[in-house]
Amino acid sequence: MRAIVNGKILFAEQVIENKALLFEEQIKGIVDVNEVPEGCEVIDAKGNYVAPGFIDIHIHGYDTKDTMDGTTEAIRTIAQGIAKNGVTSFLPTTMTMSKEEIATALEAARTVKAEGSEGAQVLGVHMEGPYINEAFKGAQNGKYIQAPNNEAIEFVKNYQDIVKLITIAPEVEGAKAFIEEISHSTDIALSMGHTKATYEQAMEGIEAGITHTTHLFNAMTPLHHRNPGVVGAALASEKVSCEMICDTIHINKGLFPLVIKAKAPDKFVLVTDCMCAGGCKDGQYALGGQAVLVKDGSARLEDGTLAGSILRLNEALRNIVQNTECPIEKAIEFATINPAKTIRVDGFKGTLDTGKDADIILFDESINVKYTINKGITIYENN
Repeated sequence: MRAIVNGKILFAEQVIENKALLFEEQIKGIVDVNEVPEGCEVIDAKGNYVAPGFIDIHIHGYDTKDTMDGTTEAIRTIAQGIAKNGVTSFLPTTMTMSKEEIATALEAARTVKAEGSEGAQVLGVHMEGPYINEAFKGAQNGKYIQAPNNEAIEFVKNYQDIVKLITIAPEVEGAKAFIEEISHSTDIALSMGHTKATYEQAMEGIEAGITHTTHLFNAMTPLHHRNPGVVGAALASEKVSCEMICDTIHINKGLFPLVIKAKAPDKFVLVTDCMCAGGCKDGQYALGGQAVLVKDGSARLEDGTLAGSILRLNEALRNIVQNTECPIEKAIEFATINPAKTIRVDGFKGTLDTGKDADIILFDESINVKYTINKGITIYENN
């Protein structure tokens, strides 16, 4: 048994002080300090916040490695790197590349999920494409875009044990049948993104089974008062959650409060969309086989197109707290229980409720991570 004392516990939209958090592999409960069992290993939080571990459901790479490297080494390197940012579980995210390359990446993630890693836990994979619209491909490689046909359905079903989330353009030919079949016959969540859909087409996709929106505002039809587009549908529908890359580069910080008002408390999700340059210095990198220049906090293709980010999830949360009136005890849910709900793992992830996995982080007032615990095991410490 281990116990965390002298911390500000973020639980049920409250800040709880003068209590202890007990855990082994799972959370055992929040108790009075004098109820900590004898012989229990005690961790002194030193006045820092004690929170559930972050969950990143959209991240391509970190520390020079990318999911599309297709190796277990790459997945494990990403897992160890992001633990420093408070991430305790994640979805390594694929790009629109050949079916063979995607399959290789899925196999690598499947292996790491089964064997575990010394860093954050692999919960599954986010397939960002290849079933997207070339008109809004963004940094995806257009020559590898595939139709969401029967062959695609069969491919996805073969990997339904590892795929947790798929980004798809709901307006492309075959998408509706794909969305209906996958949403009804698997536990995979479907997200609309890289899409030229009209408001009406987006709503049809939602009715067919879409429950999420990939990097809201980016690579989709914008909000217009006569043509609300995908953005309008995402904000208007209570059936879909919305993820955002809150680095103040992809989205103006002035929009943060607006989207929170529309989608909070449980339909707003923070992601990084981080590429392999995360945690590294500026320079030349690659994403999905395309050259990317990282400079001054942004990652761009040679033509200037934004190519993912180098954002860290603790930074995204900091940006929300600093640029909105949302207090930390509520904002924490955007990086914990909300992503867990999106990919349907909230039964054992995302909060400090008794019985859930002991995924715990400690961070200071500026959301600098001091300690990361995954299923009861310390995977990062910076005291």
